Amino acid sequence: MLGISDEEFLRGDVPMTKREVRIVTIADARIAEDAVVYDVGAGTGSLTIEAAQQAVRGRVYAIERKKEAVALIRANAERFDVSERVTVVAAEAPDGMADLPPCDAALVGGSGSHLAEILDLMDTKLKDGGRIVLNFITIQTLATALAWLRAHKLRYDYETVQLQVNRLRHVGPYDMAQAENPIYIVTAWKK
Repeated sequence: MLGISDEEFLRGDVPMTKREVRIVTIADARIAEDAVVYDVGAGTGSLTIEAAQQAVRGRVYAIERKKEAVALIRANAERFDVSERVTVVAAEAPDGMADLPPCDAALVGGSGSHLAEILDLMDTKLKDGGRIVLNFITIQTLATALAWLRAHKLRYDYETVQLQVNRLRHVGPYDMAQAENPIYIVTAWKK
């Protein structure tokens, strides 16, 4: 089921992609049942888990550099009973990606200031017709992604949306909107 509640994930102090962003990201990735998926900068593994639930006969590779996050990805994969379809790669991308099999879809959250290098390597791994969905909170990282995609416009088409989620919280007898960080979602597909 797409859109697992945020509270169901083990989290610790590791950043996590929120439910509404996960729903749009996974929908845009168009993950087939037998897909090979990369989740770069996997954090808690929330996108990894959602992708593995779509790729029921496939494999998801969660690339993550932080030790605490690696442990959380494994624990969450076990918690949601998808560990047999998830391989955790404990490395800072693009390191650890060269030996992975070609992929049908790739999700990119954290890039550790290596986004262009990650996209360069991913370009060699992504199958024709494959999709990359990138999530950003900073304008600078968005600009890097758009510049890379423009430089590769003969091989990729793309679209960008900004998603703003507001949650209502109780303030006395009232309900007041509390904004989450706006997220830029770039979806690119290889021609």
